[in-house]
Amino acid sequence: MTQRTASSGAELIARLDRIPVWPYPTSVLWIIGAGFFFAFFDIVTIGFALPVITQEFGVTVETASWSVTSGLVGYILGSFLDSRIGDRYGRRVSLFLSVAAFSIGSLLSATSPSLGWLIFWRFISGMGIGAEIALVTTYMAESSPAPLRGRFTGWTLVAAFSGFAFVPLLAFHLVPHFSWGWRALFVAGALGGTLIGFMRRGLPPSIHWLVARGRLDEAESALASAEALAESRLGQPLEPPGPIASVAPNSDPALKALLLPPHRNHLLVLGVLWFVYYVGNYAWLTLAADLFSGHGLSLTQSIGSLSVTGFGFVAGSVTAVFMSDRMDRRLTSALAALVWAVSLGTIGFTASTTTIPVLGFVASFTIGLVVPLLYTITGESFPTRVRATGVSLSDGVGHLGGAFCGQIIFAVESRTGFTGAFLAMAATGLMTAALVLLTPKNTGRSLNEDEH
Repeated sequence: MTQRTASSGAELIARLDRIPVWPYPTSVLWIIGAGFFFAFFDIVTIGFALPVITQEFGVTVETASWSVTSGLVGYILGSFLDSRIGDRYGRRVSLFLSVAAFSIGSLLSATSPSLGWLIFWRFISGMGIGAEIALVTTYMAESSPAPLRGRFTGWTLVAAFSGFAFVPLLAFHLVPHFSWGWRALFVAGALGGTLIGFMRRGLPPSIHWLVARGRLDEAESALASAEALAESRLGQPLEPPGPIASVAPNSDPALKALLLPPHRNHLLVLGVLWFVYYVGNYAWLTLAADLFSGHGLSLTQSIGSLSVTGFGFVAGSVTAVFMSDRMDRRLTSALAALVWAVSLGTIGFTASTTTIPVLGFVASFTIGLVVPLLYTITGESFPTRVRATGVSLSDGVGHLGGAFCGQIIFAVESRTGFTGAFLAMAATGLMTAALVLLTPKNTGRSLNEDEH
């Protein structure tokens, strides 16, 4: 790429970043958010199915937890493969593939005649979910003007966590009362995802990606449409762009870029951060119903208590929308992780049908707050040419923690009991609070300021 081209690309990004409103049709937020809703819906269905699966297939809970593990191992592979497609062929292609994969996997999970088949189809579903999360995070980071990046990424996470909140309500009416109830959960997620997949064909392209690939005429056309819509909403012309940062002349999406400093250090810190956080996060999301059932609560009491806590996800994610761009995202995440640790530790000592809804709501609130912030932090830590891959590797390595949370937490429970299991989950919050402070500070900065 010539210096003139690089400068032209910088001007385009500066024009995008000075837009003070969402510069695309509102339907784009709905379509992206709805896909995220069904992806997150699918993540937690297995947790509410787990107590019934152990009985139907005649296996131990430790064996059944491999259906959780397989989904998250698939998550890692799908996230990496689809992100490579996204970095090379564009974000819209990979966003369609992601929703197709998790919808097919979820639908066929509902037909599983044995645990082996369920493990296989959860692997396929997990590939789609991993791809969805990596690509939505990347797409929203690149589509949003810099000062609004955290806010609009946060709005898609509000939709995602609404999926978390909806599953317990549906599970409460299906799983304890019908033998096929857990299968119906998977079907519901698959049908919704399929519908959203067809709606994604008309998404606007990523201007950042077009610039990074040297397709400036297409970027100019997409940006002109965005500016026209923004001016229509504002009722006045846009302000001139601010200082123009340089754009990397190297558009090669080679993986080796992530192995050079400073991106290598970012990849290491973020990978460890996500690994630690996901051990406790996925233990709460997928194992809580079974842990509570083993602690003496009935299946109906366990799911009923958790159905109340689900609203904490939505409340936390809405809070993230308004806080993400107002404060340093690292500090907000650290404080929320400390609250997470206290709430889970307290549940370990006081679990009952009275305390679980209250403390569980607080724990879920912190997830809804922290995850959007961490996704934004991760997405803005890598250059455009390998952003999707950087996000997928960080989040993918982290999901090894989620993949083996069942083995880790059930092993702790077998040695130290119910309280020990929740203290182990709480410890992940303390470590997360320390690790997030080691990530780069990017709140409010242009995505191009650290391009190399």
